[in-house]
Amino acid sequence: MSKLVLCLLMIALVAISGCAQMDKNEEGAAVSQVKSESVNISSGDMIFPTYLAVPTAEGKWPAVVMIHSFNGLESGYMTLADQFAGEGYVVIAPQWQTFNRTPSDETVGQLIEDCSAFLKERSDVNSDKMALTGFCAGGRYTMLFLPQMNDTFNSGVAWYGFPYSSGFLNESKPADFISQLNDPMLIIHGTYDVPSKISDIYRYAEELNATGKYFELKVYQGEPHGFMIKDGQLAESSAAEDAFWQMVSFFDRTLK
Repeated sequence: MSKLVLCLLMIALVAISGCAQMDKNEEGAAVSQVKSESVNISSGDMIFPTYLAVPTAEGKWPAVVMIHSFNGLESGYMTLADQFAGEGYVVIAPQWQTFNRTPSDETVGQLIEDCSAFLKERSDVNSDKMALTGFCAGGRYTMLFLPQMNDTFNSGVAWYGFPYSSGFLNESKPADFISQLNDPMLIIHGTYDVPSKISDIYRYAEELNATGKYFELKVYQGEPHGFMIKDGQLAESSAAEDAFWQMVSFFDRTLK
């Protein structure tokens, strides 16, 4: 083969490779562009402000109700919702403490249902692919309501939740509803979690396993409670970055 022909072949291969990479990047950019806004959700006789993040690309996307921690809807959760939407999800995060810092489970449960109904009415949402996720108290709500809302959600991710806590008003414990769980659930936790000890999570996992319920458990050695949000902002630690990927990957597998 002449040097001229070899040179032309190499140029052609580089050009083809460059086009393939450009197409991939353009496709990724189309999904990664997001828009966010504040919307009001009517629940019961109250109006709750919520944060909504959606992909700008046309299409029908899976949707997620995201429940913040006891510390409120900090800016880190809004950043997280934006990043989540950039992965191809419509995300709504209600401020469930708007009227009461320690509301009843019934109040939060109704709000979650009403957020889900709002999402299902949107033209950019695939109503057959709905998920629930939450952090801290929101993790407890995920463990509590995912089994009770099988007709609403298809999958859930519980971040450092409380499976044996009866909540603010001494109500139901999430572990009491294991038999009703039909949807896959991912549990994310840190070994240095003081409020929600890792031993309780292992115990909960054993109970899930004993009843044949499908779940996945991702444990981060040395991470404390609330490790995804630091000083109100989305953490940039390797554990936080990996945990975000674990959540997205889990929903990709169980929803898309």
